[in-house]
Amino acid sequence: MTVHLKKPVASAAPIHLVDRAGLAAAVAAAPAATKRWLETVGFTGAPDTHALLPGADGALAAVWAGVRDAAHPWALAALPKTLPPGRYRLDDSRGLTLDAEAAALSWRLGGYQFDRYKARKREAAELMLMPSAEASRGLLIAEAIAATRDLVNTPAEHMGPAELAEAVRAVASQYGGTFKETVGNALLKARFPAVHAVGRAATRAPRFIEVTWGRPRDPRLTLVGKGVCFDSGGLDIKSADGMRHMKKDMGGAANALGLASLIMALKLPVRLQLLIPAVENAIAGNAFRPGDVLETRKGLQIEIGNTDAEGRVILCDALAYGAESQPDLMIDMATLTGAARVALGAQLPALFCRDTALARDLVDRGLLLHDPLWHLPLWRDYHAGIESDVADIVNTGRNALAGAINAAIFLEDFVPAQTPWLHIDMFAWNDQSRPGRPVGGEAQTLRTLLAYLEERYSLV
Repeated sequence: MTVHLKKPVASAAPIHLVDRAGLAAAVAAAPAATKRWLETVGFTGAPDTHALLPGADGALAAVWAGVRDAAHPWALAALPKTLPPGRYRLDDSRGLTLDAEAAALSWRLGGYQFDRYKARKREAAELMLMPSAEASRGLLIAEAIAATRDLVNTPAEHMGPAELAEAVRAVASQYGGTFKETVGNALLKARFPAVHAVGRAATRAPRFIEVTWGRPRDPRLTLVGKGVCFDSGGLDIKSADGMRHMKKDMGGAANALGLASLIMALKLPVRLQLLIPAVENAIAGNAFRPGDVLETRKGLQIEIGNTDAEGRVILCDALAYGAESQPDLMIDMATLTGAARVALGAQLPALFCRDTALARDLVDRGLLLHDPLWHLPLWRDYHAGIESDVADIVNTGRNALAGAINAAIFLEDFVPAQTPWLHIDMFAWNDQSRPGRPVGGEAQTLRTLLAYLEERYSLV
C-alpha cells in the first residue's frame, strides 16, 4: 500500500507543495540555504516536478514539489515512482495545503503498476496522511480505478467470460449484492438470443451476468457494461494491428463494475442493477455470419452487416432486459466504436444522451473534475442508414460516416423513450503515459458519473 491513513511519523520526509504563482513567496520565507539550493537545481514550481533538499548529514531533508492547484486529482501523481523509496508526509507550513481526497487519489494512482506478470523494478514511495473522511474517499476511488485497470490489462487467456464473472461475483459478495449468471445455451431459454449468437463460436461459453443491490424502496439505477473479453472481429476478422489490444474490449464492463463498486461502498440510496453480457467474439464453424438475421430479446430482428460490430448486438439484449424493470436511470459503458476514437481521441469518451441539458452538465462536470467526456448527438435523421431491407435494423451503417452516432442510435432502438439513458463510448485505455496514468487499461468517467449520481440521489 502506497498511502497510509495514519498520523505521520516525524521520520517521514516532509513535502512542501507550491505552484508557480506562489513559488516566489514560498522561497522568500525559506532558509537561505534552501533558496540557494532551489536556485542551483533550477526548481520553478512547474507541475509534476520536484527538488530534493539534502540535510547537513547528506540524507534527504525535504522535498519541494510543483503542483497545478490544491484540488487537482493528479497533483501528486508524479512523485511515488520518482522520489526515493521511503515514507513522506505533506508539510503545511508553507506553500499549498492539498485537498486530502486529491492527495490520497493522486498518490495511490501515481504508484499504480500492473504487476501480475512482471515484478516492479522498485517500490513506490509511501505517503502518510492524517485519517479523514476525505482521504478515505480518495483512497476508495483510487482502489476502484486500480481494480478497473487491472481487469482491462489482464490478457484474454486469464480474463475470459468466466473469469470476468468471478471478478463480478467477488465485488458483489464484498458488498452484499446478489449475483446471478446465465451461461451457454441457457441464454436461449432465458431470452438473451443476441448474446448467445455472438458468443456461441468460442470454446469459452458466453454468459449474462447480473448483480442487484440496495433497498426495494429506492429508485432503480441500471448499469450496463460491454463484456467482449476478446474480439477477433469474427468472420469479418480484424487485422493483426486491430486485434493487438482487443483484450480491452471488455473495458466497458470493467468500468461499469468499478462504478458499481463505488455505489455500493458509498451506500448510495439506489436499487442497483449491474448487467454485463460477457462473450468472446471468435471464429469457428458455428460463428454468426455477415448477412445473418439475429433475433433479440426485444423482438427486433438484426441483420448482420459486419461481425466486427458485435458489441452493439450483445448490448441490445442487456438494454432491453434492463429497461423491463423501468429504471430511474440507465447507463451503458462500452468500448464500442473506432469512429468515436477518430473523432475524439483516446482521452475523451463520447457521451450520448437524449437530455441535452443533462449532457452539457456532465461535460462541464467532467472538465471540472479532470475526468472528461464529450457530447455527441443522437441524430435520428441518420436512422435510415441502419434500416435493413430484410430485417428491422442492420448493425452497420451504409458507409463509414458517423459511425459512433450510428452505433448509438442502434442502441437507442432498444431503450424506451421514457427511460432516462446515458450511452458512453469509451476507449478504456491510455495510449500515452502521464503521471498516474500509465499506458494500458484505464477507468474513464468513473469520478464524473459518481459525482453526478451522488448529486442526483442526494435528496432521495
